[in-house]
Amino acid sequence: MYVGDILRNRSPRAVAIGLSETVGIAAGLMRASNVGALVVRDASYAVVGMFCERDLVSAVAERGQRPRQDQLRNLQGQGRWRVSCNSHDTFAHVEHLMSRHQIRYVPVIDNGRLVGVVSMRDVAFAVDEESAGTVQAA
Repeated sequence: MYVGDILRNRSPRAVAIGLSETVGIAAGLMRASNVGALVVRDASYAVVGMFCERDLVSAVAERGQRPRQDQLRNLQGQGRWRVSCNSHDTFAHVEHLMSRHQIRYVPVIDNGRLVGVVSMRDVAFAVDEESAGTVQAA
């Protein structure tokens, strides 16, 4: 099964935020959009990674009560920010990426264009459906 198969079977929901925005803005956007992660873009709108709930908790733990004004670019030190996949990648490959980089969300980029986000939950659901034989591969 491929990443594109699951993206076709659900509405691709990707909420993006700029690298220069603050942790406080990111937290508010995540809450308002009811998502667990945001796609982070640089000034040229290129995807540079993800900001997720775990990053928010880490910012609070590392910086105490005052991370709200820190820009996302200041939290970008981890190499896991640069992990992505494309719609032709298999779920086994995405599972490997998630495990290797200890992440729960991966942006899906085709030909330089953001087409969605795959979560650990999506991968688990797709594997369950595939084993039950309910999803048709493209």
